[in-house]
Amino acid sequence: MVTLIISEKPKASERIANALADGTVEKKKSGKAIWFEIEINGEKHLVVPAVGHLFTLKQKNNEKWTYPIFETKWVPSFEASKSSSFSKPYFKNFEKLSKIADNFIIATDYDSEGSVIGYNILRFICKSENAKRMKFSTLTSSELEESYKNISELDFPQINAGIVRHKLDWLYGINTSRALTLSIKNYKNYFKVLSTGRVQGPTLKIIAKKEDEIRKFVPQTYWEIEAELKTKNGEKILAQHKEGKIWDKDTALKIQENCGKEAKVKNITKKEFKQNPPFPFDLTTLQTEAYSSFGFSPTQTLSLAQSLYESGLISYPRTSSQKLPEKIGYKNIIKKLSNQREYKDLAEKLLKMKLKPNEGKKDDPAHPSIFPTGEKPKELTAQEKKLYDLIVKRFFAVFGKPAIREVVDVIFDISNENFLSKGKRTVEKNWIEFYEKYVKYEEQILPQLKIGDTLDVIKIKMPEKETQPPKRYNEASLVRKLEKMNLGTKATRASIIKTLFDRGYIKDKKISITELGLAVIKTLEKYCPEILSEELTRKFEDEMKEVEEGKIEKEMVIEDAKKTLKKILEKFKENEAKIGKELYEAVVETRNNSYIVGKCPECGRNLRIIKSRKTGKRFIGCEGYSDGCRVSFPLPQYGKIELAGECKECGMPKIKLIRKGKRPWVFCINPDCPSKKDWKKKETH
Repeated sequence: MVTLIISEKPKASERIANALADGTVEKKKSGKAIWFEIEINGEKHLVVPAVGHLFTLKQKNNEKWTYPIFETKWVPSFEASKSSSFSKPYFKNFEKLSKIADNFIIATDYDSEGSVIGYNILRFICKSENAKRMKFSTLTSSELEESYKNISELDFPQINAGIVRHKLDWLYGINTSRALTLSIKNYKNYFKVLSTGRVQGPTLKIIAKKEDEIRKFVPQTYWEIEAELKTKNGEKILAQHKEGKIWDKDTALKIQENCGKEAKVKNITKKEFKQNPPFPFDLTTLQTEAYSSFGFSPTQTLSLAQSLYESGLISYPRTSSQKLPEKIGYKNIIKKLSNQREYKDLAEKLLKMKLKPNEGKKDDPAHPSIFPTGEKPKELTAQEKKLYDLIVKRFFAVFGKPAIREVVDVIFDISNENFLSKGKRTVEKNWIEFYEKYVKYEEQILPQLKIGDTLDVIKIKMPEKETQPPKRYNEASLVRKLEKMNLGTKATRASIIKTLFDRGYIKDKKISITELGLAVIKTLEKYCPEILSEELTRKFEDEMKEVEEGKIEKEMVIEDAKKTLKKILEKFKENEAKIGKELYEAVVETRNNSYIVGKCPECGRNLRIIKSRKTGKRFIGCEGYSDGCRVSFPLPQYGKIELAGECKECGMPKIKLIRKGKRPWVFCINPDCPSKKDWKKKETH
């Protein structure tokens, strides 16, 4: 009897083979594809990896590029797209090896996505509907062995939920994107791929709403009164008038003028409070913390976490759980971590304590929260090391005792005006000691004071300030917002944001919407608001959850989605010419503006990126060329160019060059810029 174990990735298949083999593990190769032959209890097992999805959805008939399209079929990924040609050897591998297999086990990631990957390989390549399922949250030997011993039947509700998600995303994504693209093509015979989708549209709408709030924001002026005080020992204290923001300048001036040269301590209140440890990491909080600590984008964090998972160092990262079940073996993991030099002291301290994690409310039926397995890392990149350290320290921190913090409020009387100074200090660090590198807490120690003490007033300041507009989203806070609104999944939110960047709908670290993105939103809101509906997207998310729970059939959700989409597209068709006109104008304006990099230092006209008709080379030139202005700057000939703000050294525009496989390069266009002194030194040596 031969059993074929379907695994999701080559790295995972190797770990599965090493964990389950009774004896030696034979690594086999066919072209670029690998697999592993092992024996378990005297029976031959083939551990065969995929490379993620080997199948994708495509329209059923080969009609021309049109919409609506409702009939789909699963096809090999390499047939649907040249960019997936790398998957062909793995497809052929399954095709060959499945012919000698009697039994099948799906050992892909245990979630709806992993289940679809495994089930499609099973039914379309292995030509079987029967298989067993291995369920695991880490790729450690002990858990994989346990998973193999306790193999279960296929979880069809989970498989069906994954299939529904793929079909809905395809139906909405392809149809709405074709509708947008063809509206421009049919209006002006101009081809520019525009996209939207079931989650992409509502996400862009959220960003547009924030942009609208910022643009409509009218700042208000206010004043604050600050007193700089000095104790008899010469220690300085800053105190603020208890009114805080004062909206009337005359009132503020009156307070300032009224203040004398002596401050008296009127009241002192001290309050201790407990600050609980953080919850264990779910994917969203890991992405948020990694962005805050290292500047990693959510996509980057997920990629790094996936790599750590495949190396057996952490548990499955695509989880929404904040729970740490006892069965993972807290003590055993901490003991293993104590064998790593950098964690020895903290781990040993933790082992002396009662191990009870501070869990959050969020749960995930498939996986616990993200935790380190205790396995010793072999070779990690600098970025992987950072993320691994963050996960280990967070794991330690959740077992810590609450920190004890103290807040001190001191009220000063200055000529019958009350001023407040706040002090903050940590009495007992407790969990903070384990997570100090990543926790942000303020220590503001005030001098020893008692009621009745007098201090000298050194200065009374009256700074003028303005209220600030709402903060823009960054990638991490936008992921958090999407989770809060139940839009997308823990695994897809980061990639949706990336798509919006790639399409040119949004830009910058502090995310702002581009004119093109705004035009797409305004046009769809005017003629087809359903495409942007958060409620509709949430409705389908809830229905997919019900499919996964086995409460409703997948066909019902798919048919409902088709009917809804049909109505949306009919409305779109009616207004296609108007939509095409408005989008075309926005595309042309965006294209023209994207070539403007700044103002000419000689004549003040626009500097543009120009492509020479004669040589085909690109450079930056002045719009005033026809009037005799000859200002120009060279550009690298390969790579994508983006604007990167103004140079602090010389005030000229900066450019970001993005090349595949290389780090982005930011440089000033001015060859004589002081920032290029070092370059010139290198050239002369």
